[in-house]
Amino acid sequence: MDNDEPLEPETKDEPETKPTSQNSDETLYCEAEASVAVEKEKPAQESSETDLEIEDTEKFFTTRQNELYLEACRLMSVVPVSYFLRNMEESYMNLNHHGLGPNGTKAIAIALVSNTSVVTLELADNGLMEEGILSLLEMLQENYYLQELNVSDNDLGFKGAKIISEFLQRNTSSLWNLQLSGEEPDRARIQEGKGALVWKALQTTPFTAGNNFRDESAELLCQALAANYQIKTLDLSHNQFSDKGGEYMGQMLALNVGLQSLDLSWNHFYIRGAVALCNGLRKLDLSMNGFGNEGATALGEVLRLNSSLVYLDISINDISNEGISKISKGLEFNESLKVLKLFLNPMSMDGAVLLILSIKRNPKSKMEEIDISNVLVSEQFLKILDGVCAIHPQLDVVYKAVQGLSAKKTVLLWANPMKLIQSYADQHKITVLDFFKSLSPDGKMTMPVGNFRKAIILQDKVPLNLYQVRELVKKLSDKPDTVNFRASASTMCSWLWGQVLGTWCHS
Repeated sequence: MDNDEPLEPETKDEPETKPTSQNSDETLYCEAEASVAVEKEKPAQESSETDLEIEDTEKFFTTRQNELYLEACRLMSVVPVSYFLRNMEESYMNLNHHGLGPNGTKAIAIALVSNTSVVTLELADNGLMEEGILSLLEMLQENYYLQELNVSDNDLGFKGAKIISEFLQRNTSSLWNLQLSGEEPDRARIQEGKGALVWKALQTTPFTAGNNFRDESAELLCQALAANYQIKTLDLSHNQFSDKGGEYMGQMLALNVGLQSLDLSWNHFYIRGAVALCNGLRKLDLSMNGFGNEGATALGEVLRLNSSLVYLDISINDISNEGISKISKGLEFNESLKVLKLFLNPMSMDGAVLLILSIKRNPKSKMEEIDISNVLVSEQFLKILDGVCAIHPQLDVVYKAVQGLSAKKTVLLWANPMKLIQSYADQHKITVLDFFKSLSPDGKMTMPVGNFRKAIILQDKVPLNLYQVRELVKKLSDKPDTVNFRASASTMCSWLWGQVLGTWCHS
């Protein structure tokens, strides 16, 4: 070396290392993990760090995720979904009906490995098949933020059921809500059905079992669920399970300690399947299974002994008054059921009377709602119902209409309950909110619907009929099982505005 060349400090050359060969998917998963590692290795910021700096960090991380998704799309040879790119920071991601296919789903899964925002992911009707579901479940082994997944109507079949079963056996994700439903039929056509014709009409309603799960798939899923304690809500509706599948489900429920809600509507359960499914659950949907009066007889026996079921939907099951009488006998002893849905069964008012009298005979009944909303009732039925509600004021029976009701009585029945409450509040110089809060034992702004219904019926300041109470519940409900008194202010404003508009119109 020449003497007049500047001397460089000695450095040791690092040995050259060739990158380990990885396939494209592994490379992208590693890149996602590396980005998280980089964030973790950053030194703690000084206390003077501003909100702007934090926001910039979050934007940087989101940008990295976007780049990762775009690279995954390039390698998978799929077109990026702009909605996904725009909403990666949102908790709810709806990608239903986007035609993703297995490769598009794989790109989504790779981008979600390190995502901490998305809690609910909707992927119904995307042609995932077994390759797509495998990518999603591998992602869930790394992502502990995603809690709800909808992969309904994706042609998963037996192979998909096997992949899901293996995943469920591990109990390693944060997933608690899993929807594996098939494709829903044309509900408009269903609503046109009447009485005994409904079940026959539905047999010709065109729809496909979009995940194509049969009894052999049920066996696999149930083996996994027997030991799974993470899944709380499971939707397996619109599949092709028969009584054999129902028996697998019943055996699973005897062992499972986590599942609370199971939707098995629109399958093919009959007597054995219906009986096997009631053990251990709090919520069970068996609508549209066609088990008829024989199944209803077996259900009546189950309800006599069951102490866990709170919600039961057996709508559209070809149950006539004969089957209703058997269910009613079970209700005379049941102490847990709160909601019973019997919509669009070929029953008459006689069956409806049997139902409410069974509640009257059971002093320990917790029943809050009976849905027979396709049944016409009479004034005599309303009198019987008033007597039942005197014992069980929390009860609401939803029927279609009252036959032969005079115009005068109709006006009284439909009188606006908010108007009556406002009138009482004005007379006693209190607010409507004060009136509602007085119904709550602890003065809180919310109440369970059953407790509110009971309190409003028992109070004697503003006498209201059952129809008016139901309307109040509708107006004050902010959740399916809770009323919120804060809604009373907006409800009153709506009513007063309606009065003003009515006055203008008449003038």
